[in-house]
Amino acid sequence: MSELFSLAGRSALITGGSRGIGRMIAAGYLKAGARVYITARKAEACNATAAELSALGTCVSLPHDVSTPAGIQALVADYSARESSLDILVNNAGAAWGAPFDEFPENGWDKVVDLNMKTPFFLTQALHGLLIKGAQKQPAKVINIASIDGQSVNPMETYSYAASKAGLIHMTKRMSLRLVQDNIVVTAIAPGAFASEMNRDARDHGDVVAARIPAKRVGVDEDMAGAAIYLASRAGDYVVGTTLTVDGGVSIAR
Repeated sequence: MSELFSLAGRSALITGGSRGIGRMIAAGYLKAGARVYITARKAEACNATAAELSALGTCVSLPHDVSTPAGIQALVADYSARESSLDILVNNAGAAWGAPFDEFPENGWDKVVDLNMKTPFFLTQALHGLLIKGAQKQPAKVINIASIDGQSVNPMETYSYAASKAGLIHMTKRMSLRLVQDNIVVTAIAPGAFASEMNRDARDHGDVVAARIPAKRVGVDEDMAGAAIYLASRAGDYVVGTTLTVDGGVSIAR
């Protein structure tokens, strides 16, 4: 049974891997036996996280700005210099923006939608050849990190964030039908409240947030790692195009 969830010998690349949900997934993958490469825009933070996580296994920092085509190509080149194939890609890098409807700026739309929805598509496209090589013996995996805000409406005016995550969920379905032809399985995770820089309420006011969650607690590292390991491992090979909601019941209660 342990082999069902093992990532031994597998390589994983995680965007936005220096903190928050990306770091949770990176730590989980290392414990499951994978070689993990993390990327983030801020080199110092990315390097520091990789150094800390290296206590768990092989963790390499590849700092790049994946919000630009040049950054994507630089990341692919950097990764390709170290590995000849890719088994698991986690598209986690993301941004949020909140503002009243009448004041919502165009740059708050473009920054969020480009990073949350466009980048996962074009990074996956750029890594397609490496993923095909990784899929020769068992399915390669692409896991897009969406949000419950793409499934149901929250009370905050985060228009571009909600739209981008809803789009990512649907794009996951479309991508999955194409890439499964190459033995690449595409899925998504829709997290609820996890303590992070992006979700400061869950980080700084966990008790207040927990009171609004049916499970009566904020998500912890193991909750996210477990979901990501399931989808990345043999256990998730037959889960195609699905978004796994990990939120303690919030989206149902909404």
